[in-house]
Amino acid sequence: MTDLPVAVIGAGPQGLAAAAHLLERGLTPLVLEQGSEPAAAVAEWGHVRLFSAWPELVDKAAARLLEPTGWEAPAKGYPTGAQWRERYLSPLADSLGDHVRYGTTVTGVSRKGRDRLVDAGRAEQPFVLHVTSADGSEEHIEAQAVIDASGTWRRPSPAGADGLPALGERAAHAAGRVAYAVPDRADAATYAAKHTVVIGAGDSAFNAVNELTAIAKEHPGTRITWAIRRAVSTNTFGGGEADELPERGALGVRAKKAVQDGTVELVTGFRTEQIVGRADGATITAEDGRMIEADQIVVLTGYRPDLGFLSEMRLDLDPTLEAPRNIAVQIDPNLHSCGSVSATGAKDLAQPEPDLYLVGMKSYGRAPTFLAMTGYEQVRSVVAELAGDHDAAARVELELPDTGVCGGAGVFDDPDSTTSGGGCCGPSAPSEELFTISRAPITLS
Repeated sequence: MTDLPVAVIGAGPQGLAAAAHLLERGLTPLVLEQGSEPAAAVAEWGHVRLFSAWPELVDKAAARLLEPTGWEAPAKGYPTGAQWRERYLSPLADSLGDHVRYGTTVTGVSRKGRDRLVDAGRAEQPFVLHVTSADGSEEHIEAQAVIDASGTWRRPSPAGADGLPALGERAAHAAGRVAYAVPDRADAATYAAKHTVVIGAGDSAFNAVNELTAIAKEHPGTRITWAIRRAVSTNTFGGGEADELPERGALGVRAKKAVQDGTVELVTGFRTEQIVGRADGATITAEDGRMIEADQIVVLTGYRPDLGFLSEMRLDLDPTLEAPRNIAVQIDPNLHSCGSVSATGAKDLAQPEPDLYLVGMKSYGRAPTFLAMTGYEQVRSVVAELAGDHDAAARVELELPDTGVCGGAGVFDDPDSTTSGGGCCGPSAPSEELFTISRAPITLS
């Protein structure tokens, strides 16, 4: 099977980096990208500024591939998603040339002539990827190995507090009242002079609050409500100055200021149960009966992997995170409230299906602590293993910063709790400098 390519699913940052490493190792990559351009998902949040600095956003093998073209790696600063694509990801995809196929959706992965139940000769058979092109035509592509770097962007988590879509959420989304992406201040019409409710408590929610705050400054009458499931504590706004990624800490600091100065109204302990969309707005109802009237709703409650096209693969995934079992204990927010996890490599990512690897954001399943440089270390190790360089695959060539974000998902997500529940940062007392918010049933309009 050595004459077959290594199939890489997804032409995002980790998929393109994997291709660069494969070429450097003398293997043939074939990157299959659903979108019509490289890093198509990044393009959809191009206005958002990354909290990782340029040196942490460029893979070393990719840089070596690009340097003969005259490309120079940006040395400092924090790019937006659009700048990341323009100055690095798109040039990298161009350098890979025909190794990248666009408009190609992987609908299934299997073994040639073997379904999931068949043991005999399984590992000796090539992978067969079922793909659909943009024109609707279908074909099979054989590969010696598969690196799934398809990410989680297309699978946003819903607003419902039970992990399922709230009652009426799908209909409200179809009616244009619910969005699952960070608003863009440069395209303010959807939110200007309207009441927007942000649901979620992570970095994406911080970004949304900050973008909406900027819109509010330019457009009088713009109102922002931020609904979170937990109580206010010292970690509500992230790690702040304790975050070793300072721009990530700054996101929470800015969001906190917007709440303190009254630009944003924070509603705590709000577990969404129902969303009723109408022509003139929407009503959000919590499990405790509280209601919020809104013009627009922005749901940023995390992302989850699409495992559907891997249904014929033999996987060993953590039942909670939907991440490879061997790394789950290192990234589980119930156990690691600061997210200070070790780098992960081929041994950690290996599946019962030989030569199949989940990398990048998808490898973290539902866990929120993934960083680009974590993914670059993953693909370096995985490709070394596929090339037979087991020593290089076993090495760790990455030192991760501490996130400074305390609070695991368990007690951290409890609206009645006033502490973070410990974890690597220990328990936190409620923040006395913030404000007192009633959790009695109310209606916000």
